[in-house]
Amino acid sequence: MHSLPPEFDRGVVTTVHQGDCHVGDVPDVTFSTVLGSCISACVRDRVANVGGMNHFLLAEQSGSARDRYGASARYGAFAMEQLINKVLSRGTGKKQNLEIKIFGGGKINSALDDVGAKNIEFIRQFLSVEGYVATSEDVGGTYARRVLFKPYSGRAFVKRLDSDLGASVAREEMALARRRVIAPVPADDIELF
Repeated sequence: MHSLPPEFDRGVVTTVHQGDCHVGDVPDVTFSTVLGSCISACVRDRVANVGGMNHFLLAEQSGSARDRYGASARYGAFAMEQLINKVLSRGTGKKQNLEIKIFGGGKINSALDDVGAKNIEFIRQFLSVEGYVATSEDVGGTYARRVLFKPYSGRAFVKRLDSDLGASVAREEMALARRRVIAPVPADDIELF
């Protein structure tokens, strides 16, 4: 088992839950989340040293060609726009200064009909349409993951979780998917440890 690098052994840790979006610019702040099929994006203004993390799940997909992901895509787009806008407003305001890292989208429960793959496809399409490119990613697979992100430095660390914790994450995501909770629409390298 690998231990965390020293910069992640201390400081203020803020948990980012499903539906959350947090932004910060303090060196000792760490954002932390646990993902199954959900997606977390970490967006940072590398000039202003301001960054943030979100956490979202696309709970449903429609058959409509016009709105491929149904109402939940509006939530994913809202989660991404909210995070990007918060980072831009606290940073330099220049899109070209942003670096984006994406995480999650695992297939941790066969009953979720590979929501993770749909989430990965959604986030990649969203970034492409908006003119962004992910600078790094850890997506897919058949496991849950814990993601730690330092918004000031932009460093991200990923730990792949064992099947017991993954099963717990899957149960939580199944409950969210069943409720189909949709929010109103008003959006350095990865190291494994």
